Amino acid sequence: MSIKTKAIALAVAAALALAGCAAPAATTDTAGENSDIKICVYTHGDGGGFWSVAQKGAEAAAADLGVTLDYQGSTNDAAKQAATIDAGVAAGCSGIAASAPDPEAIKTAMLAADAAGIPTVTMNSGSAVFTSLGAFTHVGQDEIIAGQQAGLRFNAMGVKHVLCPIQEANNVGLQDRCKGLSQTFKGKTSNFNLDGGLADLTAASAKVKAALQADSSIDAVFALNADIAAKAVLPAATELGLSLKIGTVDMSPEALDAIEAGTMEFAIDQQQYAQGYMSVVLLYLALTNGHELGGGAPIYSGPGFVTKDNVANVKALVAAGTR
Repeated sequence: MSIKTKAIALAVAAALALAGCAAPAATTDTAGENSDIKICVYTHGDGGGFWSVAQKGAEAAAADLGVTLDYQGSTNDAAKQAATIDAGVAAGCSGIAASAPDPEAIKTAMLAADAAGIPTVTMNSGSAVFTSLGAFTHVGQDEIIAGQQAGLRFNAMGVKHVLCPIQEANNVGLQDRCKGLSQTFKGKTSNFNLDGGLADLTAASAKVKAALQADSSIDAVFALNADIAAKAVLPAATELGLSLKIGTVDMSPEALDAIEAGTMEFAIDQQQYAQGYMSVVLLYLALTNGHELGGGAPIYSGPGFVTKDNVANVKALVAAGTR
């Protein structure tokens, strides 16, 4: 199988997987064949449980295609991410994938890459703004749709007031999740400033506890991060003796355990392994075969939902490092 044929097969297989369909297994016979092609994936990630899986997806695609991969996270430092993109352009990136939680901060760097003739995609965050950054498509979850779907879930639970804590104040993707929630949830939604919460989960839990004490009408929380859900929201509710309905975005071992135990209702899975994998494949096809897939629209990797019904299967995949 030629490398171009295999790349197309990989893209089709990944797309089928995102749609929940089975696909034939592809053989891996291209190691090192295209090492002169340098795919650069520069995210705002922190290397934690979520981003390490996205990185594994990118690494797997690079190995399957035989390309060189440069993966770097910036730990939510937008200025650092922009500088990394600039450095990547100067260092000979063939194609660049970047997350865009703060699109204005990386816009100049991304447009410079586009001007240099380097194909780009956005991944994870940036579904509404990727064209303004010069990218030909976006791979990830539409955050407003994710919030809308969460709102419908909370409607079905019969709750009346959902708290939506935002742990990164400048992250437009998090804001969009809360916005989507408010569009479909029939009761009251309240955004809550939890900026910096991931850096100190004990302090974050105390803030959530105070918010719950201040408003007894809150009967549900839509956490935008699994660690916030499992290590801040759930402990706060437990300390107060409250039986809250808790949903989260993304997964962690603790969140999955809570779903299995029935103390958390759901986790939204944006399938970050596929985000990393598909970004590399899309750039490869653009470089080698002139493809710009997506038709000018985003390619969605979610939202999928993990509930008590499917959590056991998902936990096995998490243990394997691909979910």
